[in-house]
Amino acid sequence: MAPDILNSHRLAPNILALDFDGVVCDGLREYWQTAWRAYARCWHVDEAAEPKNLGDRFRYLRPVIETGWEMPVLVAALVQGLSDDEILADWPALVKRLAAEAGKEPKELVAQVDGERDRQIRTNLDNWLALHSFYPGVLDLITRVQQSSTDFFIVSTKEGRFIRQLLAQGGVDVAPEQVIGKEIKQPKYQTLRDLKAKAGGNASLWFVEDRLPALQLVKDQADLQEVQLFLVDWGYNIAKDRQAAVADDRVELLSLEQFSAWQFP
Repeated sequence: MAPDILNSHRLAPNILALDFDGVVCDGLREYWQTAWRAYARCWHVDEAAEPKNLGDRFRYLRPVIETGWEMPVLVAALVQGLSDDEILADWPALVKRLAAEAGKEPKELVAQVDGERDRQIRTNLDNWLALHSFYPGVLDLITRVQQSSTDFFIVSTKEGRFIRQLLAQGGVDVAPEQVIGKEIKQPKYQTLRDLKAKAGGNASLWFVEDRLPALQLVKDQADLQEVQLFLVDWGYNIAKDRQAAVADDRVELLSLEQFSAWQFP
C-alpha cells in the first residue's frame, strides 16, 4: 500500500489498534533481563551465572514468543543447548513440551515474569524504564491519533499496567480503557471483534502488529474480513514473516517511515 494512500484523510479508520512491544516500544533489553531473572528463580539457578552471549541469541529468537510465560522457557531451551533452527521450527509445541518436562505451569511462569517486573519497578524504576525505548515517530503518531476523530487502542499480550507506566514516561496520556493487555484473558482477534462491535458494525478498523501469527488468526475470523491488517518491518519478526506478508493479499508490510507519516483528520 503506497504511503500517499495511507495518508489519505478519506481513508482514515474509525479505530486504530496497535500492538505494543515491537510496534510502539522496543523493550528487548528489558525482555532479556526479566526473562533471565525469571528463569533463574523458576529453574533454581544462580542469577549471577548468566552464560555468555545467551542474551544475543534470546533477542534474535524473541519473535517466537507470543505471551510472557514463554520467556523463561525460551531461556531454558537455550541453556539446554537447543539450536536456533530447532526453536524456530515449531516453537508452539516445543514451549509446551519444555514447560511440562520441567513441571512448570504457565500460571507459575507468568507470575514470576510479572513479579520480576514489579520488583524492578518498585526498587529501581529509573533503570527499568531506561531499558525501553520508543520507536522514532511513534509517540508523535499516537498523539496525532488522540487528537483526531479516530478511536485509539493498544491491544497487547503485555500486562496493561506496565504499558501505561511506559507510555506515561514517554509523555503520552491514555485512558485505562484504551490499553487492553493480557489481563483481559482473551485472544487479540476477540478484542478486535469487541472494539468493532462497540463502535458499530460498519466501523473501519486498522490493526498494526509485529507478529504474523497474530495477524493470521485475525484473518481466520469470518466476521473480521474487513479489518485492515499491517505487519511492521521494524518489530520482533523474521525475514520469512516479512516475505510472507508481501505475498499476502490481506496483510500489508509497513515501514516505520510510512507508519510515522500517517495523518488523521
